[in-house]
Amino acid sequence: MRIATLFVLMGVTAVFAAAQTGWGRNQARSMTMTRQGMAATSQMLASETGARILARGGSAADAAIASNAVLGLVEPMMDGIGGDLFVLYWDAKAKEYVGLNASGPAPKALTPEFLAGKGMKEMPTVGIHTVTVPGAVDGWAMIHARFGKLPWKDLFDDAIYFAENGFPVTEVIQEQWADAVNLKKLRVNPASVKVFLPGGKPVGVGEVFRNPGLAKAYRLIATQGRDAFYKGDIAKAILKTSAAEGGTMTAADLAGYSSEWVKPISIDYRGWRVLELPPNGQGMAALEILNIMQTLPVGPGPLSPAEMHKRIEATKLAFADLRKYDADPRTYTAPVETLLSRGWAERRAKLIDPVRANCKVTPGDVKSGDTTYLTVVDRDGNMASWIQSVAHAWGSAVTVEEMGFPLHNRGWGFTLDPKDPDVLAGGKRPFHTIIPAFMDKKDDKGDARLGFGIMGGMNQPLAHAQFVSNIVDFGMNIQAALEAPRFTKNSAAGCDVSIEVRVPAATLQRLSEYGHEILIRREFTQEMGRGQAILHDGKTGTNFGASDPRADGAAVPEPLKP
Repeated sequence: MRIATLFVLMGVTAVFAAAQTGWGRNQARSMTMTRQGMAATSQMLASETGARILARGGSAADAAIASNAVLGLVEPMMDGIGGDLFVLYWDAKAKEYVGLNASGPAPKALTPEFLAGKGMKEMPTVGIHTVTVPGAVDGWAMIHARFGKLPWKDLFDDAIYFAENGFPVTEVIQEQWADAVNLKKLRVNPASVKVFLPGGKPVGVGEVFRNPGLAKAYRLIATQGRDAFYKGDIAKAILKTSAAEGGTMTAADLAGYSSEWVKPISIDYRGWRVLELPPNGQGMAALEILNIMQTLPVGPGPLSPAEMHKRIEATKLAFADLRKYDADPRTYTAPVETLLSRGWAERRAKLIDPVRANCKVTPGDVKSGDTTYLTVVDRDGNMASWIQSVAHAWGSAVTVEEMGFPLHNRGWGFTLDPKDPDVLAGGKRPFHTIIPAFMDKKDDKGDARLGFGIMGGMNQPLAHAQFVSNIVDFGMNIQAALEAPRFTKNSAAGCDVSIEVRVPAATLQRLSEYGHEILIRREFTQEMGRGQAILHDGKTGTNFGASDPRADGAAVPEPLKP
């Protein structure tokens, strides 16, 4: 039974549809379940590729690399070898989590003084001066060297095949392709138009898209390894493209790059350990949101006014702290321990008025102290929580000549404010939005380990917090937790908040009365991010997969035969 109610809120008319609870399964999709391995990505071809790699005896790392390569082709505006990579990996044999930061620094010559000489008073968000060294391919190589089982060259077969022979463009991806703002960015760069706007227009739903340039790049990477990208023919193409656009990238910038193994950070959330990566990513914001939330009572329901108000206000407090204290740890020591402490959470939570939105949130004073996500589990229990991105849609919108991939615009995470820890400097890594995550729990029922991520720029920390709370506080399974209506807010400033239309009208009305300025969004909008999740039950050996209906993907089990 479904109930439709027409309501008007703050001048916006929308339709709310609420499903009755207690009538069996309440989510749109069932979880995928298997005792074999599984790959969950945002596009079906990539999920199938990962599953086939697992069936051939590949590890979770192998399957993630192969899936990521396919995603770089089928979601070119979201991710690809022109971007960065972050990974959280569960090593089942060593029984430990390891983190990989494969984000690249600014070219040595890209400085505030250089941009000032170009007449720029703030960091650009598009164009060659937003391009930092892409870290993804080096990250692939590092994680394969440590955790791979199959030969490196075998991981790119599917991506090369689809790049050469084409694939039909799916619905959500086509929507991004045809977005007016994205098209405006693409049309500025002739190479981007040539590759991604065949015939001068975006590819339609179901139309076959080919990218022979990217197939060439993948063949070089498959046969020559990561050096093809950082020292070989791909590096030469990047440098040629950069020089033609007036960029500052040099051969030394590319050749000198190396990813970094890092130690995850974590908190306990009501008996579950939640893990993220440390700065320069924003994982600590997700943990701070959860810490603040757990100092306050759980609301009567996930979509109740009290619960949603608490989540929104906790988000604003954590975002204020994030932008003040998060930066490249090689140039700045963030007070992570303090920001993730119980005392800090209690102090910040005291600023939340239970019936009034705070429109002027400021960071606490510490005295001391568009993206793709995929997750994979293999038959041995190794798990990859893996996120990779070109930053904003189409990144810098500068496509590498003859290689068919756009360079990211991750440099937008810098500022030109000399007092800001994220001030631009040559050789420094920018503030990053992409964050992979895990959560786990040990009890008398056995071990539960969950790899998850929800992509979508600044949306990610609050989407993570909502997902975790849906599971821990309200008993949802992982598919229901991904599908549940979400809100998003990209900064601590103001009282504006975007909320999906499926939230009850009474809740939206009460939040409006509290002072929240609500922007109602459609059902399953991409603005709320697109998530994937895999839960491994250590007691039974069963793997449960979930894939967000806001994307075109699926959680695909490993077939018995490759």
